[in-house]
Amino acid sequence: MNNEDFMRRAIALALEVPEFPFGAVIVKRATGEIVAEGFNQSALNPTFHGEMVAINHCAELHHPVDWSEFDLYTTAEPCPMCQSAIEWAGIACVYYGTSIPYLQKHNWWQINIRASEVIAQTAFRNSTIVGGILEAECNALFDNAPRGIAHQIPQLK
Repeated sequence: MNNEDFMRRAIALALEVPEFPFGAVIVKRATGEIVAEGFNQSALNPTFHGEMVAINHCAELHHPVDWSEFDLYTTAEPCPMCQSAIEWAGIACVYYGTSIPYLQKHNWWQINIRASEVIAQTAFRNSTIVGGILEAECNALFDNAPRGIAHQIPQLK
C-alpha cells in the first residue's frame, strides 16, 4: 500500500460521520500494516477527534509500543490538540489531505495554529508533516458535509 491507499482508508472512515468527516489511520511504517483507526466522535466527547480516537485505539491495542515506528494519515491537517497528542505519542510522520486554512476559508471552526507550528515548538521530537495527500478528495468531504457551521457545536442550534 502507498500514501494514497492509506488516505483512501482515512476517507472511508471519515464517511462514517459525514457531518464531521475527519478520519485517521495509524500505519506501521516497516510493514504497511494499519494498526489503528479512528473517525470523529466529538458528539460524544469534544476531544474525540479522528486522530485522538486512532491514538487511543492504538494505545489500547498495542501497549507497550514504539510510536516512532508509526505514521498517521488524516483527512485534515491536525488541530493543535491533535498534533500535540501526536507529538506526545512520538508518531514520526503525519500525512494529511485538507489544510487548516482551507477549512477556515470554508467556515469550519479551526484554531489558527498550524500543525507545523506545533512541531516547531516541540524540541524533544523530530516529526515531519506532509500535506496535500488526495487533497481534492479530502476537500470534497468538507465541501459536501451535510451540516453548516451553525451545526458544528450543538449549543448553536
